Amino acid sequence: MAAKERLTMSANIAVTAREVDFVTRFARNWDSLREILGIMRPIKKENGTELKSKSASITLQNGNVGEGEEIPYSLASVTEKTYDKIKLEKYAKAVSVEAVADKGAEAAIQMTDEAFLNELQGNILDRFYTYLKTGTLTSTETTFQMAVAMSIGKVIDKFKKMRRNTTNIVVFVNTLDAYKYLGAAELSVQTAFGINYIQNFMGAQTLILSSEIEEGKVIATPADNIVLYYVDPSNSGFEQLGLEYTVDGETNLIGFHANGDYRHAVGESYALMGLTLFAEYIDAIAVITINSGE
Repeated sequence: MAAKERLTMSANIAVTAREVDFVTRFARNWDSLREILGIMRPIKKENGTELKSKSASITLQNGNVGEGEEIPYSLASVTEKTYDKIKLEKYAKAVSVEAVADKGAEAAIQMTDEAFLNELQGNILDRFYTYLKTGTLTSTETTFQMAVAMSIGKVIDKFKKMRRNTTNIVVFVNTLDAYKYLGAAELSVQTAFGINYIQNFMGAQTLILSSEIEEGKVIATPADNIVLYYVDPSNSGFEQLGLEYTVDGETNLIGFHANGDYRHAVGESYALMGLTLFAEYIDAIAVITINSGE
């Protein structure tokens, strides 16, 4: 006797477990990154929201005011510039039955899922690094040590001028530059989210080592300046189109769905997300160039 329609099969359970595992690992990884960077919880935004970078300044008037005289206002201003729009982005991959038969399910499915997840994360980080390089607090120093020190000093000074205090500075350096300086020093380099970092380094809360930062550059910004915006992929009425994505629950950073395409004998995977790492004040990002004069 044939199985009844809409019966939940073991294959359905396996696919659902795979979807849950994917979004859970993605969320866990981003929680680790937030801890490394020292940033707050993600901020939910509507699809299409404009991301605006800001610059803050204040021009103090003379405070030597006589008794009974009118006190002049000091001009404070914040200018905004549209950087980008946060929007849902769509990604997909497919694995053929031949690949599973040839390589096995673990290699063809699990390993490609892992690569898919890493590429999605890496894409967001790459854009963040590109944005950081546009910071407007710039100078040139002669050594790596001075570049790190001045990057920290400049962003602390900028925040103080904005009447904001910060003790948590995140510094981004090139991996090779860091190891040239560290040499044989016994410092603990930790790894999370695929990122190598050192905690409490020369006044920085976190020193991040990245090949995305070019050699001879040091970038710093307060942790308070870094925000994580996201669009909830489960909150857009897509189920009315017959599109159902598995999400992580409380903070839905990504939606993931897997199904079989019988017409082409492939297993398809779809990811839907709108996730942006952003530094709110562009003039609170220091970009220091190392020029040894050699």
